[in-house]
Amino acid sequence: MRISNAEKQRLSTRYGEWAVVTGATSGIGLELAERLAEAGLNLVLNARTKNELEKTELRLQSKYGIKTLVVAADLSETTGVVRVIEATRELNVGLLVASAGFGTSGYFIESDLPTEINMLRVNCEAVLQLTLHFSQVFKKRKRSGIILMSSIVAFQGVPYSAHYAATKAYIQSLAEALAYELKADNIDVLAPSPGPVDGGFAERANMKMGAAMKPSDIGVPILKALGRQSSVVPGGLSKLLVYSLRTVPRWAKVRIMTLVMKGMTAHRL
Repeated sequence: MRISNAEKQRLSTRYGEWAVVTGATSGIGLELAERLAEAGLNLVLNARTKNELEKTELRLQSKYGIKTLVVAADLSETTGVVRVIEATRELNVGLLVASAGFGTSGYFIESDLPTEINMLRVNCEAVLQLTLHFSQVFKKRKRSGIILMSSIVAFQGVPYSAHYAATKAYIQSLAEALAYELKADNIDVLAPSPGPVDGGFAERANMKMGAAMKPSDIGVPILKALGRQSSVVPGGLSKLLVYSLRTVPRWAKVRIMTLVMKGMTAHRL
């Protein structure tokens, strides 16, 4: 899905000159980086693997003629977050896209604690640090934006992916509150809540997803919602999953998500 010329102009005017995108080498992060590059924004690209970042950098530079800055850093480490912050101090950054994250699955009681702590740091602690830093930077600008990646699992407990869903509930709650708090500072905050998306997530989380959207299905809807609403459910499959449960009591949602996750994790339960 391509972005319209009018949207390109809007994004460039409101959120340029630079955007920071974490998790920029795969999945939703890569798709959002691509669409922002198409809109003419220069990009600070963050991920763990330098080789993959450099491949992404070269492709975006040659295809869209933008400037890029690569920051290879693991956001589960405080030094990694600091590296991103320090690399951007002299840049005119107007948009933060906090897309880095991963999931786990299976019985919580059998979890590997170091892995769960690592996920907590990437999905929540790093987002907290980056959001606080850039919101303070953005307060000095006329118009800025923050995208915090939520999920359809953020709205109820999700057995067999209990901790991952809890990290997304944190993001959803934070984004909803900041959308209100930061409005007076002309900082647009958006929490996209996608459903299953191809892009390496399922493999790392050890899940088997049947129906899944492509990142290209949801990048443009996310960017079109930025500055117009505080939350968005991007893509047809996401909307079907969320809206079909809208009137269901929370306890029933938990039971339904139990069945959904059981299907995705049956190979390991």
